[in-house]
Amino acid sequence: MIFGVLPTGSAVGAILAHTTRLPGRRLNKGVVLQPADVAALLEAGHATILAARLEPGDVAEDEAARILATSLLAPGLALSLPGTGRANILALTPGLFRAHRAGVDAINEVDDSITLGTLPDATAVQAGEMVATIKIIPFAAPSLAIERASCVAAATPPLRLAPFRALVAGLVLTTLPGFKPSVLERTAATMRARIERLTGSMLPPVHCTHAAPAIGDALRALLLRKAGLLLIAGASAVADRQDMAPGGIVLAGGEVLHFGMPVDPGNLLCLGRVGDVPALVLPGCARSPAQNGIDLVLARLFAGEPAGPGEIRRMGVGGLVKEFAGRPSPRKGVPRRVRL
Repeated sequence: MIFGVLPTGSAVGAILAHTTRLPGRRLNKGVVLQPADVAALLEAGHATILAARLEPGDVAEDEAARILATSLLAPGLALSLPGTGRANILALTPGLFRAHRAGVDAINEVDDSITLGTLPDATAVQAGEMVATIKIIPFAAPSLAIERASCVAAATPPLRLAPFRALVAGLVLTTLPGFKPSVLERTAATMRARIERLTGSMLPPVHCTHAAPAIGDALRALLLRKAGLLLIAGASAVADRQDMAPGGIVLAGGEVLHFGMPVDPGNLLCLGRVGDVPALVLPGCARSPAQNGIDLVLARLFAGEPAGPGEIRRMGVGGLVKEFAGRPSPRKGVPRRVRL
């Protein structure tokens, strides 16, 4: 690509480098200059302009973005119309967006003219949400670079979407003397909203005392009603694998797989299963609609992605989730400034 100062009179077909205001009109950056545009520039006193001309082997920015974005598409992903050298990739359906870092990095290493930016890996998205964008930096990219980047995308597909499955969730709400019924109602409403955002549905909650035998009975009752996901919201937070709610999973014929997660809020999540049905003892923050650790695990489960102990242990980077109003300790009272 040739880029530099051109005599305006010979600039027909060149690409304008900067937006230029003229009397009564404006020529935008990136426009391919037509004879009428050149005449208007000359009339306004612009003897020279800063512009670009494509050379053999160059691919114009919009076409380059389209070609490369098309090579990145996977089932459940679609391409928006390119413009100003940018092509956006959108989710066609609710699901869990997955980005393969090595694949994304490999594309960005092909040539300075090519950039690919994505949402963080394992982000829950809705239909129509943008998950990635290709931006061609100059007005054109070398065709060899576009071909090479497309080959990289084919060899190591960097993007995919795991659609959410319409799981049926069963919720056990435990209670202790003095526990407010309004808290249970709020918990059920919050969890139902979470489940429905993930395209699932929730059975009417089962209430029981905060004791392992009662929780086990409640879980078995939900399994008889074909629950594909078991949730336990305890009146008291889980303190140990041997606590009441994990004990209820065991008494229902299941097992406890993992306790705790490196995500805050959400540290006290407990993961188990009864047969093939996942069972989660929810941390107290699940009562809040704000993003927390339970959202990370639920999104994986609804997408059919692995969500075992190994995956949970690897959630530490990014696991410090934004604080929400009204949350109690451990962060309450922490000084905002530390003198060094």
